[in-house]
Amino acid sequence: MLDMVRKPFSELPPLTGPKREAAERAMRRQWWAVARSADLDTPQPAVLLGERLVVYRTASGQAVVQSRRCPHRGGDFTQGKVHGEAIACPYHGWQFAAADGKCTHIPSLEDQCKIPPRAAIATYPAVEKWGHVWTVLEQPAMPLYEMEAWKGLDLEWLAGPPLDSETGVAVAIENFRDVAHFPFVHEVSMGPSPHIVEPLKVRREGLEIFMQRTLHAGNGDWANDGDCEMYYQCTAPGLATITYDYARYGKRIVAGFPSPMAYDHVMIFWGVANERTYTGANLEECLRVEEMVYREDLPIAGALEPREIDWDGTYVEHSVPADLFTLNYRRAFNEFVEAALAEEGR
Repeated sequence: MLDMVRKPFSELPPLTGPKREAAERAMRRQWWAVARSADLDTPQPAVLLGERLVVYRTASGQAVVQSRRCPHRGGDFTQGKVHGEAIACPYHGWQFAAADGKCTHIPSLEDQCKIPPRAAIATYPAVEKWGHVWTVLEQPAMPLYEMEAWKGLDLEWLAGPPLDSETGVAVAIENFRDVAHFPFVHEVSMGPSPHIVEPLKVRREGLEIFMQRTLHAGNGDWANDGDCEMYYQCTAPGLATITYDYARYGKRIVAGFPSPMAYDHVMIFWGVANERTYTGANLEECLRVEEMVYREDLPIAGALEPREIDWDGTYVEHSVPADLFTLNYRRAFNEFVEAALAEEGR
């Protein structure tokens, strides 16, 4: 007799296979957001592909990403304090330099020259962009994301609250720009939407995928500013953006960059931006509306099976023309993996 009861995720067999393993290795060589810049007044916790990190700002204003565990007795640096250009463990006060992670001070030690020479914590690159701190665990295979479409725009950014989502990076990106789910998931935020999806204008250039659609003012909050042109752009593996171009008001933006805490579990970092000359809804209102959309997605996307794209073909899937963007993104993701692993051998 067939078991008709859906098993909880903890009982589902994990996705395994050479393509999944390759994707995990490649993602360690990619840049990911790990914290909001606005939160760095105190040390912030982050998890990236299983690595427990602390993110903080030094007295000189430098953002820092380091290992969260103190190598003395395992204290958690997110409970510690920043001292100038170092961070101190909350357990015994050992201090470690922001620049290279080396231990610089041990309060219980009378002679500081006797600091264990190998006492240090892993220190990772840290770059601030779009209101967030980005890092990479291993030698990066490619530069941090750039958006040519935004060059020349005078943008003001506002980071949204990070959103915990039980999906993988690829599923989160596909959900961001999937348009066929609007009538079923976003009826409140977007209002009634046509079920039939028009032929999509999609093109791919390497790791970048583009799509243009017209947004018509509807009954939901999402279209309060009226009609506009929507320019979707995703860059594999983990950047998804929409630039809204209003003839009357100017341009506004929403950008999402899910960060893999594990292969099939992300923290979605995201933000909104307006041109400083934008005369439509203010940043706070744009963020409110986009957050409503995100929160409608979370329970639906979080219940998908599997929780990340099954690159090794364990599950059966069928596609239709409305999935054109998705299929191009998957090609781009595979191209990213191949490029990152090719760099590995150099």
